[in-house]
Amino acid sequence: MKKFNVGIIGATGMVGQRFALLLENHPWFNATVLAASPRSAGKTYGETVKERWLMTKPVPEKYKDIVITDASDVKNVADKADFVFCAVDMKKDEIKALEEAYAKAEVPVMSNNSAHRHTPDVPMLIPEINPEHADVIKFQRERLGTKRGFIAVKSNCSIQSYVPALHPLMKFGIKDVLACTYQAISGAGRTFDTWPEMVDNVIPFIGGEEEKSEQEPSKVWGHIEGKAIVPAAKPNITAQCIRVPVSDGHLATVFVRFENSSSKPSKEEIIALWNGYGGINLPSAPKKFLNYFSEDNYPQVKIHRDLENGMAISIGRLREDSQYDYKFVCLSHNTLRGAAGGAVLMAELFAEKGYLD
Repeated sequence: MKKFNVGIIGATGMVGQRFALLLENHPWFNATVLAASPRSAGKTYGETVKERWLMTKPVPEKYKDIVITDASDVKNVADKADFVFCAVDMKKDEIKALEEAYAKAEVPVMSNNSAHRHTPDVPMLIPEINPEHADVIKFQRERLGTKRGFIAVKSNCSIQSYVPALHPLMKFGIKDVLACTYQAISGAGRTFDTWPEMVDNVIPFIGGEEEKSEQEPSKVWGHIEGKAIVPAAKPNITAQCIRVPVSDGHLATVFVRFENSSSKPSKEEIIALWNGYGGINLPSAPKKFLNYFSEDNYPQVKIHRDLENGMAISIGRLREDSQYDYKFVCLSHNTLRGAAGGAVLMAELFAEKGYLD
């Protein structure tokens, strides 16, 4: 695999910092340009993030002296990068315009933003689940008038815990899903130092999160028809999203009802499907994607969020339910699998398929 030069758009934010760490020693990708808002442009990365570095690992030495580029200077970034990761804090219409500007400059965009998640010809990939959705890119390129540029998005961090667990069960005909997510403060780009109100506290509302949790799985499970991805009609999903005093890791409690409860899979069949679900051979991919734990008190956020470098899904407490057919809990690392790590894995898939050549 050739080495690709990469740009990080929004490099100073929490997800941008996570991208910097993940790309520090990546075998395929080399971060050559770090871009952010005009107020950071012209300063070195080291001096800019010195007082707001949010990661537990230190700022990589190789990035400290890189001078930050203005993210709106598309041509400058395009001259230095084969493709970009984008994680910016802007209004949705501004993000759409920025990402399309990069794509039209023939720079593929791996987006961590929500702006294009419902654009019909923009794939929203979880590589182990719907890699075939990459095929829609040829139609997106037709629309944009590009030969190489395109936009691909990573799904919302909250669905990364339970959609992978539900996916192997889809063949049995899932009718209804109730998902309650308990989401870490890093999902809001915060730490306990910057958000002391979250210490010893729970906030039962995360703006826009429940709508994303209910709608985005339909696109992941959809199919390409004509020149667009058509969302799946089922299952019906209702969600409730709660912010909890945890640094990293989104936990979900999930209730599932099948179309025909009399022919639902057995508990043993479900666990076998989870443990036997195949992974993919990419640098950031976990060797084992889905991991079922039989202990009653597993998975736990502190113990399991970093499983397989934070890229694996942990599942536990599968049992029958009095109103639904089954219930279980699952866990993912929200800034790794759910954000930067998921986007890096997505880029690896596109590199392997030749979309970045």
